[in-house]
Amino acid sequence: MAVQILIPTPLRAYTKGEKVVSVEAGTVGEALRALTERYPELRRHLFNEDGRLRSFVNVYLGDEDVRYLQGEETPIADGQTLSIVPSIAGGSGWRSGRWITRP
Repeated sequence: MAVQILIPTPLRAYTKGEKVVSVEAGTVGEALRALTERYPELRRHLFNEDGRLRSFVNVYLGDEDVRYLQGEETPIADGQTLSIVPSIAGGSGWRSGRWITRP
């Protein structure tokens, strides 16, 4: 089944600038592994040394966080879209007309 994976800006350097990558897969895990087979440099950014999805990488099937579905075993139907959303530590805020950075 054809699945589209939306690639966030910080990871596009590893997909040759591609914003959307289409893969054939039946589950979320199969889709992510197909993606990293095509773009091997991306693997270390998505998976840890044990082959598990990194804790700071969020994956959504449509609007649903796959962690609250069946994780990597979540089935995917033809034409569905996966979004990779990396968490960003720290943060900043707008205060008194300027951006402030929190440690």
